[in-house]
Order: sequence, then C-alpha cells, then structure tokens
Amino acid sequence: MQDSILSPVLALICWTFVMWAWMYATRIPAMRRAGLDARTVKEKKELDVLPRAVRQIADNYNHLHEQPVLFYALAFYTHLAGVADPINITLAWLYVVLRVIHSIYQSMVNFVPVRFALFCLASLALFAIAARDVLTLLTA
Repeated sequence: MQDSILSPVLALICWTFVMWAWMYATRIPAMRRAGLDARTVKEKKELDVLPRAVRQIADNYNHLHEQPVLFYALAFYTHLAGVADPINITLAWLYVVLRVIHSIYQSMVNFVPVRFALFCLASLALFAIAARDVLTLLTA
C-alpha cells in the first residue's frame, strides 16, 4: 500500500486529527484560564484573548482544511485516472511532509517568511502533480 498515492492522503488526514487533538488540548484549558465559557462565545474575535501560541495551533488546524482539500481531490483524480506513478507518489509524500513541518513550525515558531516558504514548497509539489496529470491527459 506504500506505493499508492492514497497512503499520503491517509497520512495527512491522520495528521489533521493530531492537530485537532493538540488544538483542543491547549484551547480548552486556555479558555478556562481566560474565563471564557464556550457555550456563550459567538464570534471568533472573542477568542483573541487566548494566548498567541494557542491561537497559532487553531489557525493551523483551520489551514489544514484549506489547500489540502486540493491535495485530496488531486490525489483521488491521480489514482482514478491511473497516473499514480512513483514520481506523483513521491510528490504526494513530499506535500504531506512539508505540511506536517508547516504545522509544527506554525504552531511553535510562526515566523511568517519561513512559514510562507514551507507553504510555497508544498504548493510546488501540488503544482507538479497537477501539471504531470494534465500532460498525461493531453498526451493520451
């Protein structure tokens, strides 16, 4: 199964669950310390009183529901179209590894220029998979 492009999909989904657990493990205690009652919070800006480190983890969790959606769709297309060759599989794993590094970096350091570079590198892996899939489609 390691030679399947679906394995990196599963890995990123599992990583998203790790970030979900980390988010709530930090957010719930921080909300208690700040005197916030989750049942009464109506707007995200009310959470601005939480420590930046806690918000960074939540921000990353949200980011894992943005661009990775394109990764999931692209990986499934690649699989179903039968173009999940070793290069595309390697690019998919590269994307996942870079997103995990991005998550850890954003959650612990969050120096935006470095985080942006990680995002761009991951994006290039996605672009490469998409370009290879389009070329295969056009030359078939």
